[in-house]
Amino acid sequence: MDERAVHPFPFGPTTALELDGKYRKLQESERVARVRMPFGGDAWLVTGYEDTKFVLSDPRFSRAVTLTMDLPRLQPQIVQNPEMIMSMDPPDHTRVRQVAARAFTPRRVERLRPWIADQVEGLLDDMMREGPPADLVKSLALPLPVSVICEILGVPFADREKFRVWSDIVMSVTAFTPEEIFAAFQSLTEYLRWLVGQRRVAPADDLFSAMVRARDTEAVMSEQELVTFGVTLLVVGHETTVNEIADMMFVMLRDGVYAELARGGGAPVPRVVEELLRFVPLESPGGFARVATEDVTIGDTLIAKGEAVYTQLSAANRDPRVFDDPDEIDFEAAREQHLTFGFGPHRCMGAALARAEIELVIEGLLRRVPGLRLAVAPERIAWKVDRLVRGPEALPVTW
Repeated sequence: MDERAVHPFPFGPTTALELDGKYRKLQESERVARVRMPFGGDAWLVTGYEDTKFVLSDPRFSRAVTLTMDLPRLQPQIVQNPEMIMSMDPPDHTRVRQVAARAFTPRRVERLRPWIADQVEGLLDDMMREGPPADLVKSLALPLPVSVICEILGVPFADREKFRVWSDIVMSVTAFTPEEIFAAFQSLTEYLRWLVGQRRVAPADDLFSAMVRARDTEAVMSEQELVTFGVTLLVVGHETTVNEIADMMFVMLRDGVYAELARGGGAPVPRVVEELLRFVPLESPGGFARVATEDVTIGDTLIAKGEAVYTQLSAANRDPRVFDDPDEIDFEAAREQHLTFGFGPHRCMGAALARAEIELVIEGLLRRVPGLRLAVAPERIAWKVDRLVRGPEALPVTW
């Protein structure tokens, strides 16, 4: 019988972009920690870089099995849908993912960059026209990723605000009731079912039309898988990038990084983005669990068949065994091996797109608004609570 301590999880309230110091203590003292979740009982938590890669890539840790049990979890209820790609294991996961993956290749993203840059310019035109102060979330960080993913998928412009509201609710942890989350998910599902019908009648040059064609001519996925995959792409395809942009701009403005870049100093923008991807803790505690399909040993800890394991990517990105001075921003170090986009079969297919959007936002701001600065003290920024990803409610700036 394992007599080790059981740690209540999460360890404390999520505060802005602070990473709880308990993760570092666990990295130093417990390679695999036992944690008690608010609902569903106990689970295992890995915080180290190599162990996180192992759990995310080893086929003995299953996402699909999480649908069959009273999963240890943060929320009273979670959306559990076997057609969601995040709930699939290979080969089903591979079969569904390959339909959309071709739209997010680095080559296709490069072709999109001029269009994304035009969108950034238009949003900056509006922001400059209205004058300071401005909310960088409302003016830029939110509308750009929404426009990009809707353009890729083929969502009509008039429907984008509707889908954004539903998406915000679905990505909550406890900010909305389980009934509200379920209702928003159902609304998104019905909308995507309608869009499938539209694309069958009037195909267009967009990803969703290609997915509908693949479904109808190649039978690579079921109708429900098609609809649910569309929901997932719409929600995840913009929500994380919205918050990454806002979080990074906050850190850059708070720490003087932006001012240095505006003066012509500092590292190239792509290197800045890569290090901030590592440094900024985007995910809230929790994330997606995996369940061992057989006994697996990590270090000296046995993960028994049927037990749930959680990872924490932000903690893995600060593992001192992999990154020197991990709690410091270092633009000179090459730290592209971070796990912000995940690892293994479920690694984010939109990584290249997210990088492009973030880089173009920063480059556009530096060119158009070199004197940009926070309009309030950093400690007065209000942060979203009870969401799957962290981000400011608003980011007041002036120039």
